[in-house]
Amino acid sequence: MSKTVSLSMAAALVQFLQRQYIRRDGVEHRLIHGVWGIFGHGNVTGFGQALEEFGGRSLPYRQAKNEQGMVHAAVAFAKARQRLGTYACTSSIGPGATNMLTGAAVATVNRLPVLLLPGDIFANRRPGPVLQQLEFPGSQDVSVNDCFRPVSKYWDRINRPEQLLTALPEAMRILADPAETGAVTIAMPEDVQAETGLFPTHFFEKRTYTIERPGCSAEVLRDAVAAIRAAKRPYLVAGGGVHYSDATAALAQFCAATGIPVGVTQAGKGALLDNHSSCLGAVGVTGTAAANALALDADLVINVGTRLSDFTTASKSQWQNPRVRFLGINIVAADARKHGALPLVGDARAILLQLTQALNGWKITSAHRTAIARAREKWSATRATLVAPKRGVLLTQAQVIDTLNEACGTTGTVIHASGGIPGDIHKLWRSQAAHDYHSEYGYSCMGYEIAGALGIKLAEPKREVYAFLGDGSYLMLHTEIVTAVQEGLRLTIVVCDNHGFGCIHGLQRGSGGKSFGNEFRHRTSTQARLEGQPVDVDFAKNAESLGATGLRANTLGELREALAQAKAAKGVVVIHVPVPADVRLPGYSWWDVPVSATSKVPGVKAARAAYDRALQKQKFYY
Repeated sequence: MSKTVSLSMAAALVQFLQRQYIRRDGVEHRLIHGVWGIFGHGNVTGFGQALEEFGGRSLPYRQAKNEQGMVHAAVAFAKARQRLGTYACTSSIGPGATNMLTGAAVATVNRLPVLLLPGDIFANRRPGPVLQQLEFPGSQDVSVNDCFRPVSKYWDRINRPEQLLTALPEAMRILADPAETGAVTIAMPEDVQAETGLFPTHFFEKRTYTIERPGCSAEVLRDAVAAIRAAKRPYLVAGGGVHYSDATAALAQFCAATGIPVGVTQAGKGALLDNHSSCLGAVGVTGTAAANALALDADLVINVGTRLSDFTTASKSQWQNPRVRFLGINIVAADARKHGALPLVGDARAILLQLTQALNGWKITSAHRTAIARAREKWSATRATLVAPKRGVLLTQAQVIDTLNEACGTTGTVIHASGGIPGDIHKLWRSQAAHDYHSEYGYSCMGYEIAGALGIKLAEPKREVYAFLGDGSYLMLHTEIVTAVQEGLRLTIVVCDNHGFGCIHGLQRGSGGKSFGNEFRHRTSTQARLEGQPVDVDFAKNAESLGATGLRANTLGELREALAQAKAAKGVVVIHVPVPADVRLPGYSWWDVPVSATSKVPGVKAARAAYDRALQKQKFYY
C-alpha cells in the first residue's frame, strides 16, 4: 500500500509544482519557475498561506499590480525561454480572475504555456452567493471562471482535494507539449483550497517531461524534396516555431546550402539574421518591399513554424502565382496542413536538417539568386530613405526604431505588441541576434509591452530589455513599472507619444472615414466631439511618480543621449518621445478590413471601390 501524506489541497498543489521539470536535448529546465499573484479573499488564506509556508526558493512569489499584467509577464517569460518553462498566476475570485482572461487568450493564441490558478466560489455552496459570485440561472455549477474555457487548452475545477491527482499531471502534460500548449486553467474553490486530503507520497516525486524532436517520414520527405527540386522560385516563411525549436542555426544552414530566400513573420523575426544573403526581412502586411515582391511570384512556399495569420498571408493575397504550392513544417498538424500544404509534421530543427541532407548539392537557379540579391539591395536603399530625417519634423517613429535598433545591438531585446509600432518595426528592424526582437502579434494586445519586458528580464537577466510602445498602450497598462522597481530590474521603456490611438486613426482615415474617437483631444462643449486641443500627458513625470527615472527626447540627438543614459542607469528608465501622428511608412501588401458598402461620405465610397478591387486578389489555397 502506498504511503500517504496529509496536506491541504493548496499545500499539495504548491509541493507538486515545485517538482515539475521539462527536458530537451538532454538539458533539464524547471517547468514552473514561480508564482505571480495578487491575493484576495478567494486565494489568500488557502493558496497564499500554502505558498508562504511551502513555496520557498524553488517556487518564489512575485507580486503584480494588475492580474492581466502578471499573465503577460509569465507569457513573455515562456516565449523568451522557447517554451521551456513558465510561471503560475493566481488571483482571487471575481474581477481578479476575469482580469486574467486577456492574458489567457494571449497565451493560447500564441501557443505559449502559462498556468492560471484563479480562486473560485465555494464548492459546498453553503454561504452562497458569496461576494463577487455570478448567479447564473441555468446552473449552480457556473462561475466567472467558466469564461476561461474557450481560451484555455486545458480547464478544470477542483471540487475535492483528491481531484488534484488526475488534474495536475494532465495540466503539466499540456503545458510541456509543444503541439498542445497554451493557457491551462485550474479553478480553485476557496473552501477546497483549505480542505485536507490524503495524497500518496509518490505523487510529489520529481516528474520530467521530455520534448522529443520527431522528424518526418521517408515517404513525405521524398515528396517534399521532389517539390523543392522542381521549383523555379521557392520561398520560405519562417515563423515563431523556428525559435521555439531552437532551429535558427539549422535554418541558416539550410539557406546557405540551397540559397532559398526567407521572409520572416512577426514571431519569426531573427530566425534568420538580416545580414544573411537569403534574408528578405519581414513578409506580409507589415513586410518589406523585398520579401513581398518575391513572395508574389513564388511557385513553392515552405512554411516553417508559422500558423499563417492574415498578416503573414496578406489576407490570402500574398502569393499570386497560379501554380503556387505549399509545404508545411510544423509540430502542430493543423498548422502544417494550412493552404493545402504537403504536411511535414514534426520538429522544425529535425526536419530542416533532414531536408538539408536530402537536398545535398541542389541550389536555386542563378536567376533566382540574382533576383534575391537585387531585391535585398533595393530594399536597403529604400529603408535608408524611410529612416532619414524629414524636413520640418524633429523626430519620426521610423528614426526612433532605427536608433533603438543601433542601441539594442546583439545583447539587447526589444519588445512590442500593438498599435502602429508593429507595422513599422517589422519592416525596419534588422535583427543582429536571434533573440533581439520579441513581438506579441498573435493577439496584438495593448498593455503587453511593459509587463512582458518583466518576463523577458527574468528569463534572460543579462540582456538589455527595451519595451517599445505607444502612448495609448502605456495608458492602458503601465503599473508593472512599480513591480519592476520593486524587483530591482533594469528596463528601458520607450514611449512614442502621438496623442492617441494613432494606428487605428490611420486606418480610419485611410479607409475614407473622418477622424472620430481615436485622438486624445479635449471636449470643447457638452455636445461637441473630441475635437479640442490634444491632451498633454507628461509620461516622464508619470514614470518618476512610480519610482522610475523619467527622460524626454524631442530630437534624434536627445534620443541617443537618453538611450545611453538608460544603459548606464540603474533600475527602470522611461523615455518620453513625441512623434507626429501623420508621418507614416508605406505598405507593400494588402490587409482585408471591410469598408462600409453603403455610405454618403465620398472618401468611404472611394475606399469601398478600392476594397472591392483588392478582394479580387484573394486566393483559395485549400
